Amino acid sequence: MIDSPGSVVVTGGGRGIGAAIAARFAKAGYGVLACGRGARPDNLPAGIDWAQADVSKESDVKELFAQAMRLFGFVSVLVNNAGRQVTKNITESTDADWDKVVGTNALGVFRCSRAVIPLMIKSGGGLIINIGSISGFQADPGMALYNASKAFVHGLTRSISVDHGAEGIRCNAICPGWIETDMAGDAFAAAKDPKAARRDALSRHPVGRLGSPADVASLALWLASKDATFVSGQTFITDGGLLAASPIQPHLF
Repeated sequence: MIDSPGSVVVTGGGRGIGAAIAARFAKAGYGVLACGRGARPDNLPAGIDWAQADVSKESDVKELFAQAMRLFGFVSVLVNNAGRQVTKNITESTDADWDKVVGTNALGVFRCSRAVIPLMIKSGGGLIINIGSISGFQADPGMALYNASKAFVHGLTRSISVDHGAEGIRCNAICPGWIETDMAGDAFAAAKDPKAARRDALSRHPVGRLGSPADVASLALWLASKDATFVSGQTFITDGGLLAASPIQPHLF
């Protein structure tokens, strides 16, 4: 079913990684429904349908997939990309911060996956791509709730793969490192010296650059291709070699 272009729902599809994924799938011939909490972005390509939806709200999730079914009649790929962050450690974090971050990053992924799996099973199978993070493997300082929410996403990815593989569902996670997005910009801005923080981050990437949303979109499209039909339950670190490198900086020796 996903060997040829089908239909895709991309949450958080209005900017950054989500927008790049939506555009890449549309270019490949898929029907694409992207969503976000606000109105349709002006720069979203005309061939992409839009839904205003907050994935932390059950009613919005139900309407999102009802709209997808009205548009396409089936959903072959779900990309759980919507994400939020607050820059606080656990003692600084409030219940409202929990609702904001975990409500989107964890509960939203759970609700969207729960809603789409029965639809995929009825139409013969499908693919769920969860956007995790290297922060789900190694903790970024001052981002306790974000780190924990991404670890949840990685664990849920494996569970979906195991529990629903026999029903034709594949599930994988893409775990980006430093990608040039507004969220990364906010993280750098929160540092004591934002310019120094960016220079340090760049120096730790063996490939010599930070990632782009297009890097993530390319992997997402491959996961939906016929070349990846035996790939499920995996977490794909996409970080330019960041986690592979020793914390000792080569330029100092």
